[in-house]
Amino acid sequence: MWSISKIASLVHEWLSNTFSATWVTVFEMVIAGVLVISLFAVLGLILVMMERKVSAWIQIRLGPNRVGPKGMFQSAADTVKLLVKEGMTPNGADKLLFNVAPFLAIVVSMLLMAPLAFAKDFTLWDINIGVLYVSAISSVSVISILMAGWASNNKYSLMGAMRSGAQIVSYELSAGLSIMAIVVLTGSLNFNDIILSQADGWWIFKGHLPIWIAFIVFLIAVTAETNRAPFDLAEAESELTAGFHTEYSGMKFALFFLAEYVNVFIVCAIGATLFLGGWMPFHIGHWDGFNHIMDFIPSSLWFFGKTFFLIFLIMWFRWSFPRLRIDQLLNLEWKYLLPISMVNILLVTAMAILKWHF
Repeated sequence: MWSISKIASLVHEWLSNTFSATWVTVFEMVIAGVLVISLFAVLGLILVMMERKVSAWIQIRLGPNRVGPKGMFQSAADTVKLLVKEGMTPNGADKLLFNVAPFLAIVVSMLLMAPLAFAKDFTLWDINIGVLYVSAISSVSVISILMAGWASNNKYSLMGAMRSGAQIVSYELSAGLSIMAIVVLTGSLNFNDIILSQADGWWIFKGHLPIWIAFIVFLIAVTAETNRAPFDLAEAESELTAGFHTEYSGMKFALFFLAEYVNVFIVCAIGATLFLGGWMPFHIGHWDGFNHIMDFIPSSLWFFGKTFFLIFLIMWFRWSFPRLRIDQLLNLEWKYLLPISMVNILLVTAMAILKWHF
């Protein structure tokens, strides 16, 4: 069957037969970088259009329908607009930090792509501490937001940045404990090991109630971490004009905008990997005939299908619930999600020791 891993193997073989080992490594790194940047651009176009179409479907309206067939080129038109729009820097801003902040946001998103398994035997960097790496690098994203808010010399931007800092640091705890639930069951921090542990069933099905609790808490926490509604207090338009990126325009604003959507893709990809088997097909125990049929579907389609399903859920949240106040947002984390997650991790540990899972 066609797969991404076979294409990668063919490219590696051709490079190995044509160049020395050093140049093969250099060319493969360049190819990987170009592919990641291209994936970012494509994801930005797809996710913005998906956001508009999902919101239109939920609100019983048409959505974009003028630019291209059924409005499918609307995102491309908006991209061109942002590319040609002049970027402004406020007079009182810290120009260095103001200009660095959007690039830091996009670089962090790129780094998070490295350990993800997009298909069977296809990972940019198969690191044995992938879960720890993702948890550590994702924490850096708040620095770009704080940097943007502080450097803008705007009270609304600063308030948005401070809100975002409190929000991301708080919800990282619940998200981390939810991820740890899967690590406890699998005994590995490697994403590929976690995927292979689900060959006989995804953890969402064979992990019983504690994994369902971890999955729900994870979805809520990552929605808050990515500053998505109803947790978008960092850029609450009705209160803070546009929050931490109020003073940004043109390409710098586009980088923040792109980083937000790519981060949604990344957290959903992590959720799909941990709870829904990543690229692993849907298998049921010893149903060999059924499992064999599922194996005909390319592993990359499984991965992207599960990821976009979770993205749809997060978009559904945005257009279904009103925005919380900042005190309600922090109460939800510290009084409810964190205690639930701490008790849940004890249940998962007991389940792993007693082997109560399937």
